Amino acid sequence: MIEERKIDDTMEITPTFVQGVKDCVPTLLGYFSVGFAVGIVGVSSKLSVIEIALLSAFVYAGASQFIICALLAANSPISAIILTTFIVNLRNFLLSATLAPHFTKYSLVKNVGIGVFVTDESFGVAMNKIIKGEKVNARWMNGLNVTAYIFWILSCVIGAVFGNWISNPQVFGLDFAVTAMFVALLVLQLQSVKSAKLKHYLSLIAYMTIAMIILSFFIPAHLAVIIATIIVATIGVVTDK
Repeated sequence: MIEERKIDDTMEITPTFVQGVKDCVPTLLGYFSVGFAVGIVGVSSKLSVIEIALLSAFVYAGASQFIICALLAANSPISAIILTTFIVNLRNFLLSATLAPHFTKYSLVKNVGIGVFVTDESFGVAMNKIIKGEKVNARWMNGLNVTAYIFWILSCVIGAVFGNWISNPQVFGLDFAVTAMFVALLVLQLQSVKSAKLKHYLSLIAYMTIAMIILSFFIPAHLAVIIATIIVATIGVVTDK
């Protein structure tokens, strides 16, 4: 029995591109709901279907695309749109930095390729796998990222096509789609956390909320979120046992 167990341990399945695609499937409903909403909001902001498709392909960030549409509707200058989008997307540096230690054996080019396509959702899926003690590699991550990327663009385009029949997307709560998806991802991640660490993670969430509220009194809200995230993430790394 001991020898059989050793053989089973050594024959652990290596994550593949196809497995990454399969692991992405549970998140596709979230991608579709948010992408659909982005497409509708984009059309209401006077963007064409092609412009929405290009925006989805090159910006590839639901929150930022919502903000871009709002700023375009308000006739904001291009410089303000670019700066705001950059600040909102700074969180992706934190996401990539968190995943980076698990991909150190790969080349710079491969790591850049992985980091460019990391989203909040793919980060959540990867971290759930890592927390459970399961292996991740470049092929698996690429399968996860590419599937999400393609589905996101398609979802935004479909939303744009249907957006011509919906004049006021806020009436249907479509502007809340991003927040709802992030809450769902948080719940799923907390469910996979061991009870010993759950209290620690809940404490970090409380610290994040308090820090963000306090900082927002002195600096703009978008900067408060980023700075609070950096501070609390550092505390989390130092206090994690």
